[in-house]
Amino acid sequence: MSLLCGFALIACSVQKLISTDPLDARQVTDEAGRSVRLPARIERFISLAPNLTEIAYAVGAGDRLVGNTTFCDYPEGAKKVQKVGDTLQPSIERILVLRPQLVLVSTASQLETFTKQLDEHRIAVYVTDPRDLEGVFRSILAVGDLLNEPAAASELAKQLRERSEKVERAVAGLAPVSVFFQLSGQPLYTAGKSSFVTNLIERAGGRSVTANVNEAWPRLSDEAALASRPDAVIMLSGDAMGAEANTKVAAALRNSPAVQNGRVYLIDGDLLTRPGPRLIDGLEQIAHALHPESFK
Repeated sequence: MSLLCGFALIACSVQKLISTDPLDARQVTDEAGRSVRLPARIERFISLAPNLTEIAYAVGAGDRLVGNTTFCDYPEGAKKVQKVGDTLQPSIERILVLRPQLVLVSTASQLETFTKQLDEHRIAVYVTDPRDLEGVFRSILAVGDLLNEPAAASELAKQLRERSEKVERAVAGLAPVSVFFQLSGQPLYTAGKSSFVTNLIERAGGRSVTANVNEAWPRLSDEAALASRPDAVIMLSGDAMGAEANTKVAAALRNSPAVQNGRVYLIDGDLLTRPGPRLIDGLEQIAHALHPESFK
C-alpha cells in the first residue's frame, strides 16, 4: 500500500510540475500527426532514441536532458545521463521520477501503449519518424523548436544539407551502383522502400536492390537475396547489431558480383542506423566507397 501511495504522490507531483497556464503553453503537431500541448519553455526532457539524443546535444540542449536510454552513448556526455531503460521497454516509473516536461520518441508504433500512459500523466510526448534525409532535416528543425533552440537547429540543418548536396553533385551523372544493404546477416535483414538508408544509398550514387520492398526493415529470404546479385554490399561495423554473425556476408550473397569483385564495404553502424546529424557522415562514406574516382 505504501508503494502505491508513493507512486501516486510522484504522479501528482509530475502533473503539478508540468501543468502550464494556457497563456504560457503552445500546441504543436508531431510527425505522427498528433496534436501535442507543451510548455513554452522546456527545462527538463527525456529522449527515448539515440538519434534524438544526438540531435538534442547538437542543437545545444544537452544540459536539459534528464533521461535517455541504454543505447544513447553519443556524444560522450549522453553516457552520464540517467537511463530509463531501452528504446522499446522504457520504465514509466523512472520517467515519472525524473519529472520531464517532454519525452521525445522515435516512432509511434513502437511505443503506442507507453505513449498513452504518459499522456495520462500529462507528460507531453513528441513522435518523430524520418524516412529519408529530408525527414531527418525536418526532425532536427522540429527538435530545435521544441527545445527552444531554433537558430542552432537551423544552422545545423543548413550545414548538413550543404554536405549532402556536395556529395550529390560529385556523383551526379554517374551510373548508379546496385547495392545490397545488410542490416544483419543471420537472420537476413535489409533496408526497404520506407527506410532512410535506401534514400541515403540513392543520394550516394547507388541503387538499392531492395528499394521496392514495402517495409522499412524487411527480413529477406535467401532466394530473394541470391536473385538480387548486387555489385556492392554495405555492412555495419561496430556494435550496432551486436552478434558476430552479423559482421559476415550472408551466405546467399557470397557468390554475388559484389563479393567476387571485392566490393564489400564496412561502415560504422551508428552512422547508418541513427537518423540524426551523423547520418551525413554515413552518406559521405557510402559515396566514397561506391564512387572513389569522384573524391580524389
